[in-house]
Amino acid sequence: MKEQDKQATKNTLGASDDEPWKDENAVPFIRIESLTKQFDGTTVVDNINLDIYEGELFAILGGSGCGKTTLLRMLAGFESPSNGRILIDGIDMTQIPPYERPVNMMFQSYAVFPHMTVENNVAYGLRKEGVMRTEVDQRVQEMLDMVQLTEFKNRKPNQLSGGQLQRVALARALIKKPKVLLLDEPLAALDKKLREHTQFELIDLQDQLGTTFVVVTHDQEEAMTLASRIAVMDEGKFIQIGTPNQIYEFPANRFVADFFGTINLFQGNVTHVDDEIMTVDCDESDSLIKAVAASDSKTDSNIWIAVRPEKIFITKEQVQGERLTSMKGTVWDIGYYGNLSIYRVKIDSGKIIQVSTQNQTRLAERIINWDEEVCLSWDLTSSIVLNE
Repeated sequence: MKEQDKQATKNTLGASDDEPWKDENAVPFIRIESLTKQFDGTTVVDNINLDIYEGELFAILGGSGCGKTTLLRMLAGFESPSNGRILIDGIDMTQIPPYERPVNMMFQSYAVFPHMTVENNVAYGLRKEGVMRTEVDQRVQEMLDMVQLTEFKNRKPNQLSGGQLQRVALARALIKKPKVLLLDEPLAALDKKLREHTQFELIDLQDQLGTTFVVVTHDQEEAMTLASRIAVMDEGKFIQIGTPNQIYEFPANRFVADFFGTINLFQGNVTHVDDEIMTVDCDESDSLIKAVAASDSKTDSNIWIAVRPEKIFITKEQVQGERLTSMKGTVWDIGYYGNLSIYRVKIDSGKIIQVSTQNQTRLAERIINWDEEVCLSWDLTSSIVLNE
């Protein structure tokens, strides 16, 4: 496997042999300290702290209005903080104007010049800086080769596809060799299939250049695919920071669990705790739910249990086991997606539980159909315990 393919795989899995955030002696490349931004008395970014390390592909994930784009604009220098500071490579950038920062930004709209060719769009920044023509030509050619646009260099933007426009904007942002590249919803304008393909191209390109990327997105799948780490943001604050694996499998609270992917949530009281297993009585479930007992688990405490749809097994036969939670229900809805099927199962309490299964064999007819009675089950390690 090529080295860049290995890195793409590691980033996709949210893990890497090089994880500087685990090293107490590692020095952050970007440090955000007590950063706050207010507009007309409304706090949009609320006293956040963040360390990003050199060479990371870091994602800031959140819904509309959570403050993520404002944070990106402060990193770029387009907005001034109300309080706090931003350091890049050990230098305080808080009062430094955008054109003097070692940062470039790729906008969601791409903002390519419609009257210029691809080649001239990419060369624009270097020519404005007065770089010698021979060097400009060399660097533009290298960048066009890297983003696979050489054969399109004489085309105008209106002659390009969405994916090609995205690569023009990316090449123009990278050609000045910034220490940090900021990307605001970089793939939002692309269709689903092209977006998925471009995600891996972006990972490969970042790995080749070694540039620190900070990506803002509202798309959970995009963040998981691209990033070495993710900061989940809501109402101007970071709710959880971690690798994609950590955030998906071990969400910090109900907001993260519900925002990051699809999940089933149950509220209940702990009825029993032993060395390994605790049982939870939920009003919305006709069965006790089993989970791994934590060191601070106590009986009679009120908690939430979360279960991802892909962790749940759906069968026509009753399944029992000491480590299993099982309950019966009726198939309410079915969604067929080719590679997987989604089942929405209504249990006796009336609650709808979502289950996803991989379609691993070719079948003309479904094994499980609407209105059939089924059994749902999952292992206790799949129950995520949430205290808030």
